[in-house]
Amino acid sequence: MPQFVNGVPAGQLTGAAWRKSARSNPNGNCVEVAGLPGGAVAVRNSRDPHGPALVYTRAEMTAFIQGARDGDFDDLIAVD
Repeated sequence: MPQFVNGVPAGQLTGAAWRKSARSNPNGNCVEVAGLPGGAVAVRNSRDPHGPALVYTRAEMTAFIQGARDGDFDDLIAVD
């Protein structure tokens, strides 16, 4: 099983199926994610598709997504 590290060029993650939220900005200012073999998740900036990717374990992504659902990060965005 391949070992992926933070900062790997996203273009080197061959076979990664990148996707973004339906709520993403239509101007391309988006964060994209891709599942990797072994359950890790890669994150990249859609404006730089071959730039560095951050790689997180399934447990790390689970904690982040659950925190987002719980509103743990709401203070970081402007809510109208």
